[in-house]
Amino acid sequence: MAEEQWERGVIERLATEGLREQKRARRWGIFFKLLTFGFLFATLLLAIGAFSESTHTCLDKCTALVEMRGELDADAPASAENIMSGLQAAFKNKGTQGVVLRINSPGGSPVQAGEINDEIRRLRAKYPATPIYAVVEEVCASGAYYVAVAADQIYVDKASLIGSIGVIIDGFGFVDAMDKLGIERRALAAGENKAFLDPFSPLSPQQRDYAQKMIAEIHQQFIAAVKAGRGARLKESPELFSGLVWNGARGVDLGLADAFGSVDYVAREVIKAEDVVDFTVKENFTERLARKFGATLAKSVWTAVGRRQSLW
Repeated sequence: MAEEQWERGVIERLATEGLREQKRARRWGIFFKLLTFGFLFATLLLAIGAFSESTHTCLDKCTALVEMRGELDADAPASAENIMSGLQAAFKNKGTQGVVLRINSPGGSPVQAGEINDEIRRLRAKYPATPIYAVVEEVCASGAYYVAVAADQIYVDKASLIGSIGVIIDGFGFVDAMDKLGIERRALAAGENKAFLDPFSPLSPQQRDYAQKMIAEIHQQFIAAVKAGRGARLKESPELFSGLVWNGARGVDLGLADAFGSVDYVAREVIKAEDVVDFTVKENFTERLARKFGATLAKSVWTAVGRRQSLW
């Protein structure tokens, strides 16, 4: 009897161990299948990226296109780094007969706009035989127009919006609302102007004057860039640099733009090279994923730090 129980126990242990071994083998099988799938997926993404890069060339004559779409921002697709990289590749390409910068942007960072403006002027000097034209879709305002004026000519649609030659610092003030609600603002700062433009603190006349002077200086830089780019084509008007925006037809009248035309029109009738090749720098899937993950991680870290202290 004891011997039978011993044999039964051995058999049960062997069966249990066999099941465990099968589970381990199954887990490892799943792991290696996922690893193989991940490798193949990464290889596919690289192949797609390589293919998209290879399309940014033309063997004979072509019009090189670079898109500037959305807000001008260092962390956005329309960053100076992306736009300048696309323009550099477009001008460098041997088959390029002319470059078109297609714009649909409300503006954004004056720093990003200034960098692109400077780079366009540099490329025009380096490649004097290759013209560059700005073609406006829906809107080319503020910083976007700052970029456009560096081109040889600007083409618009009659209903495009163009202009907004001005500078703004905007925000809100909650001081009176806090007083009514009995909320006390506690901000410790080293430096009498460290809380400059803080929406929860009063804005002194001195700080207001300083802010106005600062944006007036940037405005003059903007005006100088427009005059340098457009020259005698600009019509004298007291409203020209007031920050107003005009439709494309009025923009042509004022000399803010040169004529009406789309990308296809400019490629066909002006550059005389109908084959349009896109040199726009585009993020692939992995880059977008990494950027979003990095931004989320950074936001989480700064939120956690901000709960402890705010020194900057």
